[in-house]
Amino acid sequence: MPQFVDPSAAQDRRYVTALARGMELLHSFRWGERWLAHQELTRRSQLPKATVSRLAFTLCSLGYLVHDPARGAYALGPGGLTLGLRVLANDDVSSIARPVLEELAGASGAAVSLGVRHQLSMVYIAHARGHARLSLSLDVGARLPIESTSMGRAFLCALPEYKRSEVYAQLQQKLGERWKATQASLQRAAEQYRQVGYVTSLGEWDSDISAVGAAVDVGHGGEPYALNIGGPSTVLTRQRLVDDLGPRLAAAALRIQQAIRNGRPAAA
Repeated sequence: MPQFVDPSAAQDRRYVTALARGMELLHSFRWGERWLAHQELTRRSQLPKATVSRLAFTLCSLGYLVHDPARGAYALGPGGLTLGLRVLANDDVSSIARPVLEELAGASGAAVSLGVRHQLSMVYIAHARGHARLSLSLDVGARLPIESTSMGRAFLCALPEYKRSEVYAQLQQKLGERWKATQASLQRAAEQYRQVGYVTSLGEWDSDISAVGAAVDVGHGGEPYALNIGGPSTVLTRQRLVDDLGPRLAAAALRIQQAIRNGRPAAA
């Protein structure tokens, strides 16, 4: 069974294990990686070598992977790109939020992003830099850990209790002995979110990066989206995040929520 899949779903007779394994193989690639050797795909996916060979051949045939025999390695193919572009093109929330992202990027001089959850990661679906001097080397498609980033923590704070418990169980499985300390950090984030409507991550994902995050309730029972502003800790100090950017971001999230309900782009 692929990592961090809901065990109850995997036991359902409608669950197609071969398809899930193929998707797990695609998700072995991390942000910024181009080529992965067969051996590394086997290690990351935790699948048998023969299974990886069959899946890789099929995915290459469909255009989701490409194979370089000289390297003995695989890279993501254009098939995944076409699916991703369709998702972005059909995502109304990112279009509605864009004026606010651009406004925040200009006001903060930092990178501003909108993301959604996939398994135990947050994935950027919209990104604004404006004239930001403090841009991170991240863009649309970047994946960030849900437990240590401001975007991920804001998302978790906005989840219904039953759903948050499910994600916590998966995080506990992933983190093992590190879960206890992470759980304490998430509890502090939840208290901060209740008090001020945003959360901070001060060097907890990357020691040189600070960020602030807030959630966007899309309504109709859908999972929340999340916003963040991030940049170097030397410039995005704790005081600046708390006194200025945090309140700005919380207000922006509320504006986007209202715009979603109105069905039109948020006014900058």
